Amino acid sequence: MTDKTLVSTAPSVEITVDGDAVLARKGEPLAAVFLRLEDMHTRTSFFSSQPRAPFCMMGVCYECLVEVEGIGTIRSCQQAVNAGMKVQRYDHPKRLK
Repeated sequence: MTDKTLVSTAPSVEITVDGDAVLARKGEPLAAVFLRLEDMHTRTSFFSSQPRAPFCMMGVCYECLVEVEGIGTIRSCQQAVNAGMKVQRYDHPKRLK
């Protein structure tokens, strides 16, 4: 048995994802926020436009790419949440066949 806290006790902050307000915990990985959303995708595949979501949670797979205002395109598993973050999913337009 452990006495360590497994759930963040950091204060709640508000961020926006695609213009919608979302509650998160200050300092938690941004990818963890996406995994709690009903639509958890962070980007779409360039080749198929299929939705992709956080996978490895350690910055290896690049499935969790998002755009963060003031930072640019980042891996959301490597970015800590801060109050007021403005996040956009990295959706590619459908490719022409």
